[in-house]
Amino acid sequence: MNFIAPVSKLIDEFSKLPGIGRKTAQRLAFHVLSIREDQAFSLANAIVDAKRKTRFCSICFNITDVDPCVFCSNEKRDQSTICVVESSKDVIAIEKTREYKGLYHVLHGAISPMDGIGPDDIKLKELLQRLSNTEIKEIIVATNPTIEGEATAMYISRIVSPLGITVSRIAHGIPIGGDLEYADEVTLSKSLEGRRKL
Repeated sequence: MNFIAPVSKLIDEFSKLPGIGRKTAQRLAFHVLSIREDQAFSLANAIVDAKRKTRFCSICFNITDVDPCVFCSNEKRDQSTICVVESSKDVIAIEKTREYKGLYHVLHGAISPMDGIGPDDIKLKELLQRLSNTEIKEIIVATNPTIEGEATAMYISRIVSPLGITVSRIAHGIPIGGDLEYADEVTLSKSLEGRRKL
């Protein structure tokens, strides 16, 4: 079905979002058309505001509206530990646990030779610069449990370990509530490697 030009453009823009197919884009577009004008403007302004007012922290490269970000400027956080993650979404996930009290470093990707992404294409040089200027004792590598995440973790370990800084990796394995029979071999292998004494 052909839509009038403004609606078609709105559907096209929604369909560019990750995880949004054509049908979902149509539903979103028609939802926007059904709400009051002030609500539509509020949505549009929130998008523009987020785009204009957020930037990357000059220290950890997390998204922020102040520089340095709330983590880097908080002196109560453990200044001797940096948790290295692939994206800002990972920072949010780790913060939700309320367990980690150190600093962060956001790589904005992972090493992936198949996609033409090497160490120079992510924020690894910046991580090394941070390590030369601070009293960091441990790097916790919290990259995703993918081939790219593992390659990135190994690379970080190789370049950071000679500096005398402890490099640890978050544990991977069977999720709470999961069944062993449904776990793949790699997950089970990682679970056995990461076992701990009870």
